[in-house]
Amino acid sequence: MPHNRRQRRQRRRERSATGLGTLAAVAILSVGLSGIDFALSGRAATAPDTRPHAATAPSAIVETFDIVASGDLLVHAPVWQAASKPGGGYDFRPLFAALRPIVNRAALALCHVETPMGAGAPSGYPMFNSPRELARAIAWTGWDACSTASNHSVDRGQHGIGTTLQALDRARVKHAGTARTGAESRRGLILSVRGLRIALLSYTYGTNGVPVPHPWSVNLISSKQVVADARRARKRGADFVIVNFHWGTEYVHEPSLEQRVLARYLLRKRVADIIVGQHVHVVQPIRRVAGRFVVYGEGNLISAQDAACCPAESQDGLIAVIHVRAAGRNATVTGVDYVPTYVEHPSFVVRPVGARLAALERAGQGESALASALGVSFRRTVSYAGRTPLIQPLPRRLR
Repeated sequence: MPHNRRQRRQRRRERSATGLGTLAAVAILSVGLSGIDFALSGRAATAPDTRPHAATAPSAIVETFDIVASGDLLVHAPVWQAASKPGGGYDFRPLFAALRPIVNRAALALCHVETPMGAGAPSGYPMFNSPRELARAIAWTGWDACSTASNHSVDRGQHGIGTTLQALDRARVKHAGTARTGAESRRGLILSVRGLRIALLSYTYGTNGVPVPHPWSVNLISSKQVVADARRARKRGADFVIVNFHWGTEYVHEPSLEQRVLARYLLRKRVADIIVGQHVHVVQPIRRVAGRFVVYGEGNLISAQDAACCPAESQDGLIAVIHVRAAGRNATVTGVDYVPTYVEHPSFVVRPVGARLAALERAGQGESALASALGVSFRRTVSYAGRTPLIQPLPRRLR
């Protein structure tokens, strides 16, 4: 058998093994979760700052696991109003409850906090401030860490950065991308996952013209800075580097020239092991570059955007399911699948499309307007994200 054919077959076997947990999750969601416990061990923990970077032993145990990463948490006024409680305060958990089985099952789950939270009364576009209760819902859903560098990071100044990170800290959710001090910015975030040390780096293209309080307040995209930060993380013992970018041209599915050039540079130079992006509010492609992957844009995870203000695709999103194979301290991504999601209006509940359609069919509503909208959303997301042997939607097909 030709050598390259053997390699392809081996990759398919590895990818199949890594995908079993998530595929089972989607299948279970479509038939109901009662009486089934799929809890996994090995959830992410913050790694200590000092650990020797040992070479992989010839007999190293091979671990396969999934990392999930989701799109923008963009909390417009209708979203926080949907989460408001009659007696006061907010509860965002019902809006994310349908995602919890998927997010909570991954070995590492990452979210993207686009808007500041906790700096006074809630506000929406153009200067956001989300209720701090959002952080509790993030933790409850199962996200372990969130990228926080976005074009709205400094909407509430340095104070808003501080209250955002404080809310995440109190919810025990780790974060990267913004900082309260220069020392915190330089420290970076490294998480321990199944014995592997994973660094999360987060950057934004800009801040909508709002002055950045300090050079270290929010990470701005610079290839030089990303290289330096990745190098620092690896010196601290990181085995695997995830780079999250808030980038691209809003409402445009095709990655910009700047996105493509930067992704190619970082992946070909082995600076990043995978790149994940948000910001444009619609789904962009998932591509393989130099043997590594870039998820250019995951769309909105939650927002109030719809066809009344924006492209209809702004209700679409995806949760990237990154399949990792680790042999000792050496880790590679063997494939990236994705779960198409949809924000239902006016409830603003986020739904995995396949599971929601299956539930509607069981309830005799398979021909309803909502079912039709979900089918259109699924097909749109797949058409933009892509489908290859190593990149597949979950579920693979709608019934």
